Amino acid sequence: MKEKFVQFMTSVQGRLVRVLLGIAIISLGMFVVQGIPGYIMAVVGLVPIAGGLFDFCLVGALMGYPLSGAEARRMLTGK
Repeated sequence: MKEKFVQFMTSVQGRLVRVLLGIAIISLGMFVVQGIPGYIMAVVGLVPIAGGLFDFCLVGALMGYPLSGAEARRMLTGK
């Protein structure tokens, strides 16, 4: 199960989902929560955006896979 999740998260679609999730977190922080907690949410929202854009996956690293998306894909495919 975790293999499929990491495989999805390191795919192009998973990277796009992370970028969109980051945008959603930033938007919620800036327009709904507001104030200091909103700014904190906005900064936290930069993490999934950076992960999607620069191809690293923190969740995969927490599950024992390499931080690099390319390395995790290689590990999962055996190539």
